[in-house]
Amino acid sequence: MNEFTHFNEEGRAKMVDVSDKEVSVRIARASSSVEVTEDIYEAIAEDKIKKGDVLSVAQIAGIMAAKNTHQIIPMCHPLSLSGVDISFSWDTGSGYVLNIVTEVKTKGQTGVEMEALTAASAAALTVYDMCKALDKGMIIHETKLVSKSGGKSGDYTA
Repeated sequence: MNEFTHFNEEGRAKMVDVSDKEVSVRIARASSSVEVTEDIYEAIAEDKIKKGDVLSVAQIAGIMAAKNTHQIIPMCHPLSLSGVDISFSWDTGSGYVLNIVTEVKTKGQTGVEMEALTAASAAALTVYDMCKALDKGMIIHETKLVSKSGGKSGDYTA
């Protein structure tokens, strides 16, 4: 089992020193989803939400969140991201679920898993915020890392 690296010799929190790590291309994908009512699904699809285009605003919120993860998660390094992409798809098989998938890329000394997860979370929260006037019972489902590549720890796929 790996040791926790965010503690100093006194047991206090620290930001990990990545200065000796090799620079490599790092990519992380994360996902989240929001379960909505049929009325909300239709309102989003027909662009009838009074606050605006829900998916466009959620896309921007997710990108902004990825870029600012270090300001939200205390021990994250500020990173120069080379790309952030967010896609949306509907699953209407047994309800109305908006699936959100994020992909974040950088070329650096530390990974972008937290940026991808933060982007997915912010996009889901933005959908909730924009639609809550219609129904506050929406459910944000599991947010998880889907995959990551690059870096010393190697590749991961959920």
